[in-house]
Amino acid sequence: MLARVLDESYSAEVRQRVTLLTVARACANACFRFAPPFLATIATGQGVTLDRIGTALAVTELSGLMSPLTARLGDHMQRRTALTLGLAMVGAGALSAAASTNVWWFALSLMLLAQSKVLFDLGLGAWISDRVPFETRGRVMALTETSWAIGLLIGVTAMGLVTAASNWRAGYVVGAVAVISLSVVVRALLPADHHSAASERRTAARTGRMPRQGWMVIGGISCLMFATQCLFVTFGSWLKDHFGLTDTGVSLVVFGLGFAELFSSLSSARFVDRLGKERATIIGAGLMIPSALLLALLHGHLLPGLLALVIAIGAFEFAVVCSFPLTTELVPGSPARGMALAFAFGTLGRAGASLIATRAYTRYGMAWPSVLCAVFAAGTVVAVARFHTVRSRGE
Repeated sequence: MLARVLDESYSAEVRQRVTLLTVARACANACFRFAPPFLATIATGQGVTLDRIGTALAVTELSGLMSPLTARLGDHMQRRTALTLGLAMVGAGALSAAASTNVWWFALSLMLLAQSKVLFDLGLGAWISDRVPFETRGRVMALTETSWAIGLLIGVTAMGLVTAASNWRAGYVVGAVAVISLSVVVRALLPADHHSAASERRTAARTGRMPRQGWMVIGGISCLMFATQCLFVTFGSWLKDHFGLTDTGVSLVVFGLGFAELFSSLSSARFVDRLGKERATIIGAGLMIPSALLLALLHGHLLPGLLALVIAIGAFEFAVVCSFPLTTELVPGSPARGMALAFAFGTLGRAGASLIATRAYTRYGMAWPSVLCAVFAAGTVVAVARFHTVRSRGE
């Protein structure tokens, strides 16, 4: 289906497998993204407060600091092995979360799930980088990034409806069954890499180093992740506490957010290579600023607040999708290591937001998490704009 967007300048292998890998990633993303919108429900099920489970989620996010080590492991694997192993372990993490009986078991389960998804994501980014030149890579990566939106639109919504009908543990089980099944399909249908290509990647992984200006991109992505996490860990509680929405109602809002993200992902696929990766990232992050400030002002009103939330989340999706191709070029010869550094510092951003935003919401309501979102989105604009200037000068 997604292959129709790619012309014959892309290899037949990429066109034939892009839909399968996007669906697989959507299921992994659904498992990964399920917790934040239903954090209040999970906290009640575990018998803890929102800010305590927010602290546990922050600790979970810190597992992303292991991403560079995961990248080194992935660089020594066949791409197919990294993809299938990552999917299978995501399923294991989701099953463990479903079986957890206390908040720290739950947190450790999410750590396993998150780092397993990193292995899959790095494998996918490297698989694309092996087969698509940088000049046209943005479109393929943007197509696979629709999985972030589809995971929310279909996956998290379905898991949320299962939660409303049963409980949040059943929601995780549904996600686990889907992702484990797809690990088997990917293993069966994806061709193995050639040994010569794997050997070249291992050599590159040992010698590649990131130039100093690459840290501007890393910093920008970290700020971007902090900004969006401020909204994701609080909006479910905001809707329940202030407007009386049930888990079914939150699921419907998640469905709407998924549409916004899907529209943004498809828009990025169309414009990222045309506008340039840096400029497109700046546009998306820049749009987050007024929309988050609007949410801070209008959080006491359901419909205007929801509109501001949808715009902010959609703008984030556009920005983050456009930034990912940049990460594949940060470390010469090793796209996985550049992506891993972005993931690691992105998780620092999400961890900080999980801790700070949930506490800010508990004490002050939705306004402060929204203001924090705007401030850190501005940080992304400054960092990526500086990177663009430095790279244009050839420094």
